Amino acid sequence: MKKFRTVVVPILLILSLLLTACGQNNNAGKGGNDGEKKLKVGMVTDLGSVNDKSFNQSAWEALQKLNKDHGFEVKYLEPKTDADVMPNLLQFVKGNYDLTWATAFTLADAVSQLAKENPDAKFGIVDSDLVLPNVAAVSFKEQEGAYLVGVIAGLTTKTNKIGFVGGMDIPVIKRFEVGFREGIKAVNPDAKLIVNYTGLFNRVDMGKSAASTIYNDGADIIFHAAGLTGNGVFNEAKERKSKGENVWVIGVDKDQSLTFGDDVTLTSMIKKVDEAVYQISMDLAEDKFPGGKVTLMGLKEKGVDIAPTSKKNVAPEVLDKVEEYRQKIIDGEIVVPSK
Repeated sequence: MKKFRTVVVPILLILSLLLTACGQNNNAGKGGNDGEKKLKVGMVTDLGSVNDKSFNQSAWEALQKLNKDHGFEVKYLEPKTDADVMPNLLQFVKGNYDLTWATAFTLADAVSQLAKENPDAKFGIVDSDLVLPNVAAVSFKEQEGAYLVGVIAGLTTKTNKIGFVGGMDIPVIKRFEVGFREGIKAVNPDAKLIVNYTGLFNRVDMGKSAASTIYNDGADIIFHAAGLTGNGVFNEAKERKSKGENVWVIGVDKDQSLTFGDDVTLTSMIKKVDEAVYQISMDLAEDKFPGGKVTLMGLKEKGVDIAPTSKKNVAPEVLDKVEEYRQKIIDGEIVVPSK
């Protein structure tokens, strides 16, 4: 009997420890020892690429930071056609993700339909004013940031011809164009703005072609708001720079000088998609999800700005002028139109 007991007791202890460990693993999905929720967050891009060096990449970097900072499980999907959008969003809903992000205005109809059909699922959408109880929408005053880079372009151009390359002609991109035009006009009413909408956000070749046409028309600066298509604007400018032409690009959404270089990037208009995506995802983790609300971010809310690297290529006196106009917009002295 003594021998039997010496064998059984250790076995029982081992089984007890194993069961305890299994119980801890089952509970780890939603939080660690600190009780913090660890959410599953998915993201569906527009028809561009997650590596667009622009807003899709900015949103994905926010999710990666959530993974690093808080252990969130994160994943993205890239629809290649409009027909892929709904299945991609639905994949996260059916996968019981706590939050599904859509990174573009063009996904609003699909988000609206799925949000109504799945009231228990939660969605976030960028560049939309969609108001539904289970949707947190983020919209930016792009026109305010665009106004500031318009001031830079208007005071920097040598030819008095400036270009704008847009993706699709939709309200969010129109805000970029209108704000840019107003900023130029405020400091250089003699300058001409040449506008080209490519119709797509995912065609680098079309961006390059649009830039070629605008530069050939005499412009020396082009501001793009075209996602992946805008990379083609940089490609065209780089080719011309290598041949001695004094042309510039104004980047968008991120500091694009970090990708394309200071030799061709005059400045960039920053749109803080990453901060909005990060904060709203954290709000959900803290049971403060802003469903049914539109978070609007402009200069005052620090949602748009110019890149901190602007001082490398923009004259100090021009940056002083930018600060003057920035304050006037924040104070309400200047109201930048959106259309």
